[in-house]
Amino acid sequence: MKGQRERPFAVFDIDGTLIRWQLYHAVADALVKLGYVEPGSYDSIKSARMSWKTRLPGINFRTYELEVIRVYEEVLNHLPATELDAAVETVFGEYKDQVYTYTRDLIQRLKNEHYILLAISGSQIEVVKLVAAHYGFDDFIGTVYERKDNRFTGNKSVPAFDKAKVLRELVDKHNLIFDDSIGIGDSLSDAAMLELVQQPIAFNPDKSLFDRANQSGWKIVIERKNMIYELNQKDGKYELVKTD
Repeated sequence: MKGQRERPFAVFDIDGTLIRWQLYHAVADALVKLGYVEPGSYDSIKSARMSWKTRLPGINFRTYELEVIRVYEEVLNHLPATELDAAVETVFGEYKDQVYTYTRDLIQRLKNEHYILLAISGSQIEVVKLVAAHYGFDDFIGTVYERKDNRFTGNKSVPAFDKAKVLRELVDKHNLIFDDSIGIGDSLSDAAMLELVQQPIAFNPDKSLFDRANQSGWKIVIERKNMIYELNQKDGKYELVKTD
């Protein structure tokens, strides 16, 4: 029987790569629906989201995301941890199967090929844990908001700020090697992680990740409606090599 060191691994981003939306934001929305967010704070989230959706000058996804994080962390200052857990369960039930076909099927194929599956996400560890278990990941990392006596202390750890460091730690933890490794992500925050693996995949990349993929010759995969387009770089240009 092969030892774990002989098994290849694949590392996945979760939000926007497997799940079609951002779980962090979905949890914040759930807290709104449950009445834990003040109307004024919710209005600021709605305004930031609409500014991003309408592509107003100077407004990008990160601008909206930072407003979600600000409001979310304010809520945690007075929210019992069990109430967050209830919101997380609601989000998991709604979003667990709202996934991209390409990454869902890739996970299944890699499991059949006995890959070790790793997930690195910036979303809350509580919801990442549920998604990771649902799809059979062997290990996972998410954002941790420290708890004590059913309350949040205000301390947090966001390992996803340095996904390359986290990936190296997971490789060491599980006694893995980078031979035949695969990585998949959708944004520039995934680039350093993708640089470490032998088979990087930029999936529905934002412009910054697309530019990095183009520079490095990485595979690009686009899933749009019910079509999947796989692009490989050849002689400095991308060619369509497969559609599903």
